Amino acid sequence: MTQQLEKFIFQVEEGREGSDGRPSVGPVYRSVFAKDGFPEPIEGMDSCWDVFRMSVEKYPNNPMLGRREIVDGKPGKYVWQTYQEVYDIVIKLGNSLRSCGVEEQAKCGIYGANSPEWIISMEACNAHGLYCVPLYDTLGAGAVEFIITHSEVSIVFVEENKISELFKTCPKATEYMKTVVSFGGVTREQKEAAETFGLVIYAWDEFLKLGEEKQFDLPIKKKSDICTIMYTSGTTGDPKGVMISNESIVTLIAGVIRLLKSANEALTVKDVYLSYLPLAHIFDRVIEECFIQHGAAIGFWRGDVKLLIEDLGELKPTIFCAVPRVLDRVYSGLQQKLAAGGFFKKFMFDSAFSFKYGHMKKGQSHVEASPLCDKLVFSKVVKQGLGGNVRIILSGAAPLASHVESFLRVVACCHVLQGYGLTESCAGTFVSLPDRLDMLGTVGPPVPNVDIRLESVPEMEYDALASTPRGEICIRGKTLFSGYYKREDLTKEVLIDGWLHTGDVGEWQPNGSMKIIDRKKNIFKLSQGEYVAVENLENIYGEVQAVDSVWVYGNSFESFLIAVANPNQHILEKWAAENGVSGDYNALCQNAKAKEFILGELVKMGKEKKMKGFEIIKAVHLDPVPFDMERDLLTPTYKKKRPQLLKHYQSVIDEMYKTTNESLASRK
Repeated sequence: MTQQLEKFIFQVEEGREGSDGRPSVGPVYRSVFAKDGFPEPIEGMDSCWDVFRMSVEKYPNNPMLGRREIVDGKPGKYVWQTYQEVYDIVIKLGNSLRSCGVEEQAKCGIYGANSPEWIISMEACNAHGLYCVPLYDTLGAGAVEFIITHSEVSIVFVEENKISELFKTCPKATEYMKTVVSFGGVTREQKEAAETFGLVIYAWDEFLKLGEEKQFDLPIKKKSDICTIMYTSGTTGDPKGVMISNESIVTLIAGVIRLLKSANEALTVKDVYLSYLPLAHIFDRVIEECFIQHGAAIGFWRGDVKLLIEDLGELKPTIFCAVPRVLDRVYSGLQQKLAAGGFFKKFMFDSAFSFKYGHMKKGQSHVEASPLCDKLVFSKVVKQGLGGNVRIILSGAAPLASHVESFLRVVACCHVLQGYGLTESCAGTFVSLPDRLDMLGTVGPPVPNVDIRLESVPEMEYDALASTPRGEICIRGKTLFSGYYKREDLTKEVLIDGWLHTGDVGEWQPNGSMKIIDRKKNIFKLSQGEYVAVENLENIYGEVQAVDSVWVYGNSFESFLIAVANPNQHILEKWAAENGVSGDYNALCQNAKAKEFILGELVKMGKEKKMKGFEIIKAVHLDPVPFDMERDLLTPTYKKKRPQLLKHYQSVIDEMYKTTNESLASRK
């Protein structure tokens, strides 16, 4: 087995059999890019403040933060602040913070969509050793109130249009929160409202003036110091405050530099990034830290998904990070365009696709596979839509469907990579490598600053020592978090002997990449005693092109599974037209024949993948409204909130079980 896995990983420790009730563990593996040891952080870079400070010294006149200028109500070009200009504002902001009595290790909240002010506020926290506590832009007032009171936030920087949302946390939050600073202006009504809650509120420019005549020394920062407490939107229970140290982030940056250089895709000062994924999430935070470290440029979107393509066209980024939901939309949009383009265009596209994909399967890079097809067909498909300069698309935060990934690898005319990580592992833990088609459907090998091993999960029949090793993914390294804030009990549950237990079940591939196949906790028992690993089933059913998303449900009182699905509108409407079924999309979702069609597609996929009988779905409800955060059905990283889904669809589930059981009984 070791020889099989020596392509992109190598073994550093032996596996061991289980004993004393502890499960067996597989061998410990490491990236081949760390063959001579893990890369050390750059000398003198001990903190996130050093990341920024050293880039200011090296690249003072480089453009750092950009936003689109609005002229006569219309968006114009990106206007940039240089590293030096941003630094000068950060110093002023830091002096203002200190003049308000905010001291080292105080908790500073940041609430709002990504913007230059968000980064400037974050850097001011880094400068003065404050704990930066991001508040998710998509979290409701209940969670925001919880985070402010739990972490004891004393000052909050807030986007102008979020001020009223922030005030909903009062009066409870004012036990700790004393000062509010708007990223923009403040109305008279807002000043009055703040006064009634005993708060002081400042406009951005007004707050900057507080520290104009003052100069505070910057405290010495250590690697072990906490730089941020990032609350993860748990799928159950209250959010958990993940404490991330300076060392985690500077170690991760060193690993990213090593990885990209090894793959001949190093970041440079000329790289440009579009900041639109939430900075309150670790994925975007560490990407932006990497860009800052290289003296590269970060442009911000206008905060509207409908305007994202327009912002991309103006900014022309070189690296595009996305969550699968964004890439799913790109894929669905292109499929609809192709279907509407007529037979000849579709034939030309399909022929070019097959030709290029065939060459890529033989080991050619995406550049070499078919330059002519790229020029005549593909460059106009995705690349121009992303601005024309993208060289890497990186997907993270959730699994990317294989059919979407393979499609984009061919048509995007750039590298399409998939990564995996947790807030607790400071994001990047695995990432697939450029031009490796054999890594399709995987998250690639480990990054070169962590050790990885699998731990057997006997109750789910996953064996880390089998010929195909499967088990819970465990991570060890300096990128790991420092614990959950005020929750040592939860920390002890996941951090055992230096190993972070992720809860995700992985399978080593022969080339050393990792495939995420299941979730340890998402397991339940049916009434006949059969265990169901539901996440694994959803990944398989998710491959059905007629559905955009599917939630599978079962419990120990029933003997079969049911599902709620969001159908693909284009495919469902096409099916309806071909089968003489009338009605708009909403009506089709209520139609019995449409439900039969979708159920048939799901069952067909289950049988193709050789699912066991009890794993085959017996009934489906079609919801035309995608699972969303507004109804509290998804976390901000698009993970399903199962208890909330159950609560929301309870009556639908009860009805499905009732009618299906009656139908089954009548057949006996």
